[in-house]
Amino acid sequence: MKILVCNDDGIFSKGILQLASSMSEIGETTVVAPDDERSATGHAITLHKPLRIKPVNLPKLNIRAFAVDGTPADCVKIGYDIVMERDVDLVISGINRGPNLGTDVLYSGTVSAAFEGAILGLPSIAVSLVSYDSDDYVFAGKVAVKIAEKLMEHGLPSGAILNINVPAVPEKEIKGIKTARLGVRRYAENYIKRLDPRGKPYYWLTGEAIDDDMANGDGMDTDITAVANNYVAVTPIHFDLTLHSYIENVNKWFQHSNKIDI
Repeated sequence: MKILVCNDDGIFSKGILQLASSMSEIGETTVVAPDDERSATGHAITLHKPLRIKPVNLPKLNIRAFAVDGTPADCVKIGYDIVMERDVDLVISGINRGPNLGTDVLYSGTVSAAFEGAILGLPSIAVSLVSYDSDDYVFAGKVAVKIAEKLMEHGLPSGAILNINVPAVPEKEIKGIKTARLGVRRYAENYIKRLDPRGKPYYWLTGEAIDDDMANGDGMDTDITAVANNYVAVTPIHFDLTLHSYIENVNKWFQHSNKIDI
């Protein structure tokens, strides 16, 4: 099995080093990842400048690895087409530093890299450790291997990926794996204004997560609740954002008109 590993934290992040090491136990692994951190870049791709690929040596790993001066989605696209010459069986992205829970997936470069794999028609997984402070990715790597093996055995519908969130607790405290839906996670955001040495303003985005489902008691089956209760959350998601149940309602808005007056 030939495995393409990517992330959004950068090619030398501890999460991707662990993921590459873990995945090399079950297949021929190649790492193609951003040359620097590209967190929260979503599914952006590079159109207006060339991309450059640089071979790199990963610490303590005998694995082919390439740094790309682009986004996570760029890395999957160019990794698939150029580096691995379209000979890929599995795309796996991570291990992300921090959660990708609920509506986080809309911003996540980690999840978007996996979605790019799905767009290419490949089985794809995104893996995140639910902590910004822990450096212990070993158990998350074990989880990634186990779920990758299950995915390759059973498959997913076209356009779907698995989004995995692993609690950052000792392995003995993990209660198991729970399949869960995406929760609703908002951010109480504000921008902090500062001045540069020339007196011109600039802004830093800050904020904290607000988990709506947990607050109102409707989220017992969500990924957010699962990890809060020390379960590994596994969520199948897909890139068809159509609200199928509402198509007919919107159609009724226009059924008595052959055109829209602009």
